Amino acid sequence: MNKVSEPFDYDVAILGGGSAGYAAARTAAASGLRTVVIEGAEAVGGLCILRGCMPTKALLYAAEVMHLASHAQPWGIHAERVSFDFTQVMARKDALIQEFADYRRGQLAGGKFEFIRAHARFLDPHTVTLNPLPPDQSAPRVFTARHFIIATGSAIAPPPLPSLSEVGYITSDDVMELKQLPKSLIVLGGGAVAVELAQFFARFGVQVTLLQRSEHILREFDPDAAVEIEKVFRREGLDVFTGTELTGARRDGSLKTLSFRHHGQPKTVAAEEILHALGRVPNTASLQLDRAGVVTERGRIVANEFMQTSAPHIYTAGDCTGPHGIVHLAVQQGEIAAQHIARPEAARQMDYRLLIAVVFTEPQVALVGLTEREAQSRNIPFLAASYPFNDHGKSLIMEARDGFVKLLADPKTGEILGGACVGPMGGELIHEIVAAMSKRMTVHELAALPHYHPTLAEIWTYPAEELAEQIPG
Repeated sequence: MNKVSEPFDYDVAILGGGSAGYAAARTAAASGLRTVVIEGAEAVGGLCILRGCMPTKALLYAAEVMHLASHAQPWGIHAERVSFDFTQVMARKDALIQEFADYRRGQLAGGKFEFIRAHARFLDPHTVTLNPLPPDQSAPRVFTARHFIIATGSAIAPPPLPSLSEVGYITSDDVMELKQLPKSLIVLGGGAVAVELAQFFARFGVQVTLLQRSEHILREFDPDAAVEIEKVFRREGLDVFTGTELTGARRDGSLKTLSFRHHGQPKTVAAEEILHALGRVPNTASLQLDRAGVVTERGRIVANEFMQTSAPHIYTAGDCTGPHGIVHLAVQQGEIAAQHIARPEAARQMDYRLLIAVVFTEPQVALVGLTEREAQSRNIPFLAASYPFNDHGKSLIMEARDGFVKLLADPKTGEILGGACVGPMGGELIHEIVAAMSKRMTVHELAALPHYHPTLAEIWTYPAEELAEQIPG
């Protein structure tokens, strides 16, 4: 392993201290490399801790508790006039996030590597300049590194209409700081963030209208999953419009009005507030990556299976490179980048065969591996079978009747190629298929695996048995 030598100040400089950056720094430092992390965000902790995974799930769970308390009649429980204190809901979220963020700050400043609070930009492939964050009044600093790992995360995407900026809107970042709920809300988008927050607001009494450009929400899933969530949303009182095209935005007194086409027909909708939830973009614009020789595609840093960029000594990890904005993948990418720098002959490679996605609506939506649509587009042969929760013992006990589980298998060998779950605890249940796929199990083996009764998990045996009957064992 090469140690730092002139003219380089560090072996590894990591730009960004979120989940990917911290994983890279921890791995690099443990390998004996002189490491520095530069974090330029106002708050330390990264998207997942501060504005993404953890705070949103804290709010979504509160909404689930509210919904269960308000709909307890099927179990013979009468909870009259269920109410809530939104200030307390947000305060609990804040307390949890403060604890998580404090822990991450302690990890970053723990002394295993150097930690600098500053904005960084490249001057050349081995040199960056640092502008300290206010209120630090020190002069900009220049340093060099043998290797870099760029892990600067993502930012909210620009609005789809110029007039939307004039009218005003909130983003998922703003939701985390709300002091009071709007009476009505238009949600733009149909991805995970959009649908999770749409249901959150609706369950706390906000009149929600969701506008999605595609024919269904949740485009990364098969249409059967999206249809289930659309059905639940409409039953819970959300207005869901898919197949839309935004055409204009304006203010009408205290309301904000959007014009759009729905299957070609002009429509308008008005609400007190608009939530722009049309995704995020890589946070790379200020880095001057052209000076470092790093190639990007629409801002996303291009990388190989070792997380190397077009400049072989510069690596990347997390949301700034993608292709999936998922925290456990960001951690893996950071670790693999650092391992390849320290020991290229023994480094792992990124493998997206076990790609997992979870959406924390109720019912939850989860998948691993191939969807039917992806398998068809890639000409991968498969057989699929599904089983509904409304015919499953444990879910009937829970009154969790929406959704299904589905398995995809190789029609010759029976190896499990993918799984999907729309239903209660879907984000937990999908991990049984993750474990099965990691060991390349067949549907025959899954069908024969003992499952306790009555549990939610035993539902996987039904599509497994159906497929096992069709495929020679």
